[in-house]
Amino acid sequence: MAETLFFNALREAIDEEMARDSSVFVLGEDVGHYGGSYKVTRDLHKKYGDLRVLDTPIAENSFTGMAVGAAMTGLRPIIEGMNMGFLLLAFNQISNNAMLRYTSGGNYKIPIVIRGPGGVGRQLGAEHSQRLEAYFQAVPGLKIVACSTPYNAKGLLKAAIRDNNPVLFFEHVLLYNLKENLPESEYVVPLDKAEVVRQGKDVTILTYSRMRHHVMQAVKQLEKEGFDPEVIDLISLKPLDMETISASIRKTHRVIVVEECMKTGGIGAELTASINDRLFDELDAPVLRLSSQDIPTPYNGTLERLTIVQPPQIVEAVQKMMALQI
Repeated sequence: MAETLFFNALREAIDEEMARDSSVFVLGEDVGHYGGSYKVTRDLHKKYGDLRVLDTPIAENSFTGMAVGAAMTGLRPIIEGMNMGFLLLAFNQISNNAMLRYTSGGNYKIPIVIRGPGGVGRQLGAEHSQRLEAYFQAVPGLKIVACSTPYNAKGLLKAAIRDNNPVLFFEHVLLYNLKENLPESEYVVPLDKAEVVRQGKDVTILTYSRMRHHVMQAVKQLEKEGFDPEVIDLISLKPLDMETISASIRKTHRVIVVEECMKTGGIGAELTASINDRLFDELDAPVLRLSSQDIPTPYNGTLERLTIVQPPQIVEAVQKMMALQI
Protein backbone atom coordinates (compact mmCIF):
# COMPACT_ATOMS: atom_id res chain seq x y z
CA MET A 1 0.00 0.00 0.00
CA ALA A 2 1.27 3.46 -0.89
CA GLU A 3 -0.11 6.81 0.34
CA THR A 4 -1.29 8.72 -2.71
CA LEU A 5 -2.79 12.15 -3.27
CA PHE A 6 -6.12 12.33 -5.07
CA PHE A 7 -4.74 14.06 -8.16
CA ASN A 8 -1.81 11.64 -8.30
CA ALA A 9 -4.27 8.73 -8.20
CA LEU A 10 -5.91 10.17 -11.30
CA ARG A 11 -2.56 10.59 -13.03
CA GLU A 12 -1.58 7.02 -12.18
CA ALA A 13 -4.81 5.77 -13.74
CA ILE A 14 -4.19 7.68 -16.98
CA ASP A 15 -0.54 6.65 -17.12
CA GLU A 16 -1.32 2.97 -16.55
CA GLU A 17 -4.05 2.95 -19.19
CA MET A 18 -1.86 4.75 -21.73
CA ALA A 19 0.89 2.19 -21.13
CA ARG A 20 -1.60 -0.67 -21.41
CA ASP A 21 -3.42 0.55 -24.53
CA SER A 22 -1.74 2.58 -27.28
CA SER A 23 -5.13 3.88 -28.48
CA VAL A 24 -5.54 5.97 -25.29
CA PHE A 25 -4.50 9.61 -25.59
CA VAL A 26 -5.04 12.89 -23.73
CA LEU A 27 -6.09 16.25 -25.09
CA GLY A 28 -7.07 19.58 -23.63
CA GLU A 29 -5.82 23.04 -22.86
CA ASP A 30 -2.38 23.00 -21.19
CA VAL A 31 -2.38 19.23 -20.60
CA GLY A 32 1.05 18.82 -22.25
CA HIS A 33 4.05 20.90 -21.25
CA TYR A 34 2.19 22.57 -18.38
CA GLY A 35 0.82 19.28 -17.03
CA GLY A 36 -2.83 20.28 -16.74
CA SER A 37 -4.51 22.96 -14.66
CA TYR A 38 -4.16 20.83 -11.50
CA LYS A 39 -1.13 18.79 -12.64
CA VAL A 40 -3.12 15.61 -13.27
CA THR A 41 -1.26 15.11 -16.57
CA ARG A 42 2.15 16.19 -15.25
CA ASP A 43 5.10 14.43 -16.97
CA LEU A 44 2.87 12.46 -19.32
CA HIS A 45 3.97 14.61 -22.27
CA LYS A 46 7.61 13.74 -21.59
CA LYS A 47 6.76 10.05 -21.49
CA TYR A 48 4.33 9.76 -24.41
CA GLY A 49 5.09 12.72 -26.66
CA ASP A 50 3.06 15.14 -28.81
CA LEU A 51 0.94 12.51 -30.54
CA ARG A 52 -0.57 11.13 -27.33
CA VAL A 53 -0.64 14.21 -25.07
CA LEU A 54 -2.05 17.06 -27.14
CA ASP A 55 -2.23 20.69 -26.08
CA THR A 56 -5.32 22.16 -27.72
CA PRO A 57 -5.42 25.91 -26.98
CA ILE A 58 -8.80 26.27 -28.65
CA ALA A 59 -12.39 26.27 -27.42
CA GLU A 60 -13.78 23.19 -25.66
CA ASN A 61 -16.42 22.71 -28.35
CA SER A 62 -13.69 22.30 -30.97
CA PHE A 63 -11.54 19.73 -29.22
CA THR A 64 -14.60 17.80 -28.01
CA GLY A 65 -15.62 17.50 -31.66
CA MET A 66 -12.07 16.36 -32.46
CA ALA A 67 -12.34 13.69 -29.76
CA VAL A 68 -15.60 12.32 -31.18
CA GLY A 69 -13.94 11.99 -34.57
CA ALA A 70 -10.93 10.26 -33.01
CA ALA A 71 -13.18 7.84 -31.13
CA MET A 72 -14.93 6.91 -34.37
CA THR A 73 -11.57 5.71 -35.73
CA GLY A 74 -10.88 3.42 -32.76
CA LEU A 75 -8.94 5.76 -30.49
CA ARG A 76 -9.78 6.39 -26.81
CA PRO A 77 -9.52 10.12 -26.04
CA ILE A 78 -9.41 11.54 -22.53
CA ILE A 79 -10.47 15.19 -22.52
CA GLU A 80 -9.47 17.45 -19.65
CA GLY A 81 -12.03 20.21 -19.25
CA MET A 82 -9.55 22.40 -17.29
CA ASN A 83 -12.54 23.60 -15.29
CA MET A 84 -15.71 21.65 -15.93
CA GLY A 85 -17.71 24.88 -16.18
CA PHE A 86 -16.14 25.33 -19.62
CA LEU A 87 -17.96 22.21 -20.84
CA LEU A 88 -21.04 24.35 -21.36
CA LEU A 89 -19.24 25.55 -24.50
CA ALA A 90 -19.22 21.94 -25.70
CA PHE A 91 -22.78 21.05 -24.69
CA ASN A 92 -23.89 20.59 -28.30
CA GLN A 93 -21.02 18.23 -29.13
CA ILE A 94 -21.53 16.19 -25.96
CA SER A 95 -25.32 16.01 -26.16
CA ASN A 96 -25.60 15.42 -29.93
CA ASN A 97 -22.36 13.99 -31.32
CA ALA A 98 -21.42 11.76 -28.40
CA MET A 99 -24.56 9.65 -28.89
CA LEU A 100 -23.27 8.45 -32.27
CA ARG A 101 -23.03 4.86 -31.09
CA TYR A 102 -26.81 4.82 -30.88
CA THR A 103 -27.61 6.92 -33.93
CA SER A 104 -25.22 4.88 -36.10
CA GLY A 105 -26.99 1.68 -35.14
CA GLY A 106 -23.94 0.47 -33.26
CA ASN A 107 -21.54 0.92 -36.17
CA TYR A 108 -19.35 3.22 -34.06
CA LYS A 109 -18.15 3.09 -30.49
CA ILE A 110 -17.57 6.42 -28.73
CA PRO A 111 -15.10 5.63 -25.91
CA ILE A 112 -14.58 9.18 -24.67
CA VAL A 113 -13.79 10.27 -21.12
CA ILE A 114 -14.42 13.93 -20.29
CA ARG A 115 -12.84 14.71 -16.92
CA GLY A 116 -11.77 17.65 -14.83
CA PRO A 117 -12.31 19.68 -11.66
CA GLY A 118 -15.68 21.12 -10.77
CA GLY A 119 -17.95 21.87 -7.84
CA VAL A 120 -17.90 24.78 -5.41
CA GLY A 121 -14.28 25.55 -4.54
CA ARG A 122 -13.07 28.34 -2.32
CA GLN A 123 -13.95 31.73 -3.74
CA LEU A 124 -13.72 30.74 -7.39
CA GLY A 125 -16.78 32.79 -8.31
CA ALA A 126 -20.04 31.74 -9.93
CA GLU A 127 -18.56 30.88 -13.34
CA HIS A 128 -16.03 28.43 -11.83
CA SER A 129 -18.38 26.90 -9.24
CA GLN A 130 -20.75 25.08 -11.55
CA ARG A 131 -22.43 21.80 -10.65
CA LEU A 132 -22.75 20.42 -14.19
CA GLU A 133 -24.12 17.02 -13.23
CA ALA A 134 -27.60 18.58 -13.30
CA TYR A 135 -27.04 20.07 -16.76
CA PHE A 136 -26.01 16.77 -18.35
CA GLN A 137 -28.25 14.42 -16.37
CA ALA A 138 -31.00 14.45 -19.00
CA VAL A 139 -28.70 13.68 -21.96
CA PRO A 140 -29.39 10.14 -23.22
CA GLY A 141 -26.42 7.83 -23.72
CA LEU A 142 -24.05 9.48 -21.26
CA LYS A 143 -22.61 7.86 -18.18
CA ILE A 144 -21.94 10.28 -15.32
CA VAL A 145 -19.54 9.43 -12.51
CA ALA A 146 -18.51 11.45 -9.44
CA CYS A 147 -15.41 10.21 -7.64
CA SER A 148 -14.85 11.06 -3.98
CA THR A 149 -11.66 9.37 -2.70
CA PRO A 150 -8.21 8.66 -4.14
CA TYR A 151 -9.09 4.94 -4.19
CA ASN A 152 -12.29 5.23 -6.19
CA ALA A 153 -10.87 8.05 -8.34
CA LYS A 154 -8.16 5.78 -9.70
CA GLY A 155 -10.31 2.69 -10.10
CA LEU A 156 -13.22 4.55 -11.66
CA LEU A 157 -11.06 6.47 -14.12
CA LYS A 158 -9.47 3.24 -15.33
CA ALA A 159 -12.93 1.76 -15.82
CA ALA A 160 -14.13 4.89 -17.64
CA ILE A 161 -11.20 4.81 -20.05
CA ARG A 162 -11.98 1.19 -20.91
CA ASP A 163 -15.70 1.80 -21.41
CA ASN A 164 -17.02 2.01 -24.98
CA ASN A 165 -19.46 4.83 -24.21
CA PRO A 166 -18.96 8.52 -23.40
CA VAL A 167 -18.32 9.07 -19.69
CA LEU A 168 -18.49 12.41 -17.86
CA PHE A 169 -16.05 12.05 -14.97
CA PHE A 170 -16.48 14.66 -12.25
CA GLU A 171 -13.68 15.44 -9.81
CA HIS A 172 -14.21 17.96 -7.03
CA VAL A 173 -11.64 20.74 -6.95
CA LEU A 174 -11.40 20.61 -3.13
CA LEU A 175 -10.60 16.90 -3.01
CA TYR A 176 -7.34 16.96 -4.97
CA ASN A 177 -5.16 17.05 -1.83
CA LEU A 178 -6.84 14.12 -0.07
CA LYS A 179 -4.46 11.26 0.73
CA GLU A 180 -5.20 7.54 0.92
CA ASN A 181 -3.24 4.30 0.87
CA LEU A 182 -3.78 2.64 -2.50
CA PRO A 183 -3.05 -0.98 -3.47
CA GLU A 184 0.13 -1.45 -5.46
CA SER A 185 -1.59 -4.09 -7.59
CA GLU A 186 -3.99 -3.08 -10.36
CA TYR A 187 -7.67 -2.64 -9.55
CA VAL A 188 -10.75 -1.29 -11.32
CA VAL A 189 -13.94 0.07 -9.70
CA PRO A 190 -17.29 -0.51 -11.49
CA LEU A 191 -18.80 2.63 -12.99
CA ASP A 192 -22.41 1.76 -12.17
CA LYS A 193 -22.22 0.75 -8.50
CA ALA A 194 -22.84 2.84 -5.39
CA GLU A 195 -20.67 2.32 -2.32
CA VAL A 196 -22.11 1.62 1.12
CA VAL A 197 -19.70 3.74 3.13
CA ARG A 198 -21.28 2.97 6.50
CA GLN A 199 -23.83 0.32 7.46
CA GLY A 200 -26.69 1.53 9.65
CA LYS A 201 -30.33 0.96 10.50
CA ASP A 202 -31.91 4.34 11.31
CA VAL A 203 -31.82 6.42 8.13
CA THR A 204 -30.28 6.18 4.65
CA ILE A 205 -28.13 9.17 3.69
CA LEU A 206 -27.48 9.34 -0.06
CA THR A 207 -24.63 11.58 -1.15
CA TYR A 208 -21.71 11.88 -3.57
CA SER A 209 -18.46 13.72 -4.31
CA ARG A 210 -17.28 16.20 -1.66
CA MET A 211 -20.52 15.90 0.32
CA ARG A 212 -19.50 12.34 1.26
CA HIS A 213 -16.93 13.91 3.56
CA HIS A 214 -19.39 16.42 5.02
CA VAL A 215 -21.77 13.56 5.75
CA MET A 216 -19.05 11.54 7.49
CA GLN A 217 -18.19 14.57 9.64
CA ALA A 218 -21.86 14.74 10.65
CA VAL A 219 -21.92 11.00 11.35
CA LYS A 220 -19.30 11.44 14.10
CA GLN A 221 -21.71 13.71 15.98
CA LEU A 222 -24.74 11.53 15.20
CA GLU A 223 -22.98 8.47 16.62
CA LYS A 224 -22.34 10.33 19.88
CA GLU A 225 -26.08 11.04 20.08
CA GLY A 226 -26.97 7.39 19.58
CA PHE A 227 -28.08 7.50 15.94
CA ASP A 228 -27.12 4.79 13.46
CA PRO A 229 -27.22 6.22 9.90
CA GLU A 230 -26.42 4.25 6.76
CA VAL A 231 -24.29 6.27 4.31
CA ILE A 232 -24.22 5.55 0.58
CA ASP A 233 -21.90 7.27 -1.88
CA LEU A 234 -23.82 7.21 -5.16
CA ILE A 235 -20.67 7.38 -7.36
CA SER A 236 -22.76 6.65 -10.47
CA LEU A 237 -25.07 9.60 -11.10
CA LYS A 238 -26.27 8.18 -14.41
CA PRO A 239 -27.42 5.47 -14.22
CA LEU A 240 -28.35 5.44 -10.54
CA ASP A 241 -27.65 2.20 -8.69
CA MET A 242 -31.23 1.71 -7.55
CA GLU A 243 -30.52 -1.86 -6.43
CA THR A 244 -28.15 -0.70 -3.67
CA ILE A 245 -30.35 2.29 -2.84
CA SER A 246 -33.49 0.14 -2.63
CA ALA A 247 -31.87 -2.45 -0.36
CA SER A 248 -30.89 0.29 2.08
CA ILE A 249 -34.28 1.99 2.10
CA ARG A 250 -36.05 -1.31 2.73
CA LYS A 251 -33.91 -1.58 5.86
CA THR A 252 -34.07 1.99 7.22
CA HIS A 253 -37.37 3.30 5.74
CA ARG A 254 -36.03 6.87 5.87
CA VAL A 255 -33.98 8.81 3.32
CA ILE A 256 -31.99 12.03 3.30
CA VAL A 257 -30.24 13.21 0.14
CA VAL A 258 -27.18 15.42 0.69
CA GLU A 259 -25.82 17.09 -2.44
CA GLU A 260 -23.83 20.10 -3.56
CA CYS A 261 -26.04 20.28 -6.65
CA MET A 262 -28.82 22.84 -6.88
CA LYS A 263 -32.17 21.80 -5.42
CA THR A 264 -34.20 22.69 -8.51
CA GLY A 265 -33.71 20.04 -11.16
CA GLY A 266 -30.71 18.52 -9.39
CA ILE A 267 -29.57 14.96 -8.76
CA GLY A 268 -31.58 14.94 -5.54
CA ALA A 269 -34.75 15.77 -7.45
CA GLU A 270 -34.26 12.78 -9.74
CA LEU A 271 -33.39 10.55 -6.79
CA THR A 272 -36.50 11.64 -4.92
CA ALA A 273 -38.72 10.95 -7.93
CA SER A 274 -37.17 7.52 -8.47
CA ILE A 275 -37.53 6.59 -4.80
CA ASN A 276 -41.15 7.72 -4.68
CA ASP A 277 -41.91 5.82 -7.90
CA ARG A 278 -40.38 2.56 -6.72
CA LEU A 279 -40.32 2.59 -2.92
CA PHE A 280 -43.10 4.87 -1.72
CA ASP A 281 -44.68 2.15 0.45
CA GLU A 282 -41.33 1.55 2.17
CA LEU A 283 -41.03 5.12 3.44
CA ASP A 284 -41.89 6.08 7.02
CA ALA A 285 -41.23 9.76 6.25
CA PRO A 286 -40.99 11.93 3.14
CA VAL A 287 -37.63 12.01 1.37
CA LEU A 288 -35.64 15.02 2.60
CA ARG A 289 -33.28 16.90 0.28
CA LEU A 290 -30.37 18.98 1.54
CA SER A 291 -29.11 20.86 -1.51
CA SER A 292 -27.28 24.04 -2.48
CA GLN A 293 -29.16 27.30 -2.66
CA ASP A 294 -30.63 28.11 -6.08
CA ILE A 295 -28.41 31.12 -6.63
CA PRO A 296 -25.13 31.77 -8.48
CA THR A 297 -22.33 30.87 -6.05
CA PRO A 298 -21.11 34.07 -4.34
CA TYR A 299 -17.42 35.01 -4.38
CA ASN A 300 -17.55 36.15 -0.75
CA GLY A 301 -16.28 33.27 1.40
CA THR A 302 -18.91 33.56 4.14
CA LEU A 303 -21.77 33.77 1.66
CA GLU A 304 -20.28 30.91 -0.36
CA ARG A 305 -20.32 28.61 2.70
CA LEU A 306 -23.94 29.53 3.34
CA THR A 307 -24.99 28.38 -0.14
CA ILE A 308 -23.89 24.76 0.35
CA VAL A 309 -24.81 22.12 2.91
CA GLN A 310 -22.66 22.00 6.05
CA PRO A 311 -22.31 19.12 8.57
CA PRO A 312 -24.46 20.74 11.32
CA GLN A 313 -27.39 20.90 8.87
CA ILE A 314 -27.03 17.17 8.23
CA VAL A 315 -27.03 16.45 11.96
CA GLU A 316 -30.15 18.57 12.45
CA ALA A 317 -31.93 16.87 9.53
CA VAL A 318 -31.33 13.40 10.99
CA GLN A 319 -32.46 14.53 14.42
CA LYS A 320 -35.71 15.90 13.04
CA MET A 321 -36.39 12.91 10.81
CA MET A 322 -35.82 10.43 13.61
CA ALA A 323 -38.16 12.45 15.84
CA LEU A 324 -41.05 11.89 13.41
CA GLN A 325 -43.51 9.26 14.56
CA ILE A 326 -45.63 7.79 11.76
